Amino acid sequence: MATGKDLRRIALSLQGTTEAPHFERTAFKVARIYVTLAPDSRTANFKFTPEEQEFKCLLAPEAFAPVANAWGKQGWTTAHLAKLGTAELKQALETAWAHAQPKRSRRR
Repeated sequence: MATGKDLRRIALSLQGTTEAPHFERTAFKVARIYVTLAPDSRTANFKFTPEEQEFKCLLAPEAFAPVANAWGKQGWTTAHLAKLGTAELKQALETAWAHAQPKRSRRR
């Protein structure tokens, strides 16, 4: 069973991650936000691709669900931390973290 403390520890161990307030939540970001933690530390919203979101929600519907608005259609996914093991949490964080890396500039 994963906790908000586990999320914070793992997220901050990923290279370049910083923590900052984001409305009522806590955001973890590199170049962009990749996960936010709810104030009660029970849920977190991850930035996945829509395909990753679909897979996670099919594989573990008790743990993952699309965010219920337009953000959800972009891949933002709510996870119930108590329904995840720490290994699953780490994998989800690493996936979302990879999407938050700085965009590479195109050289001409």
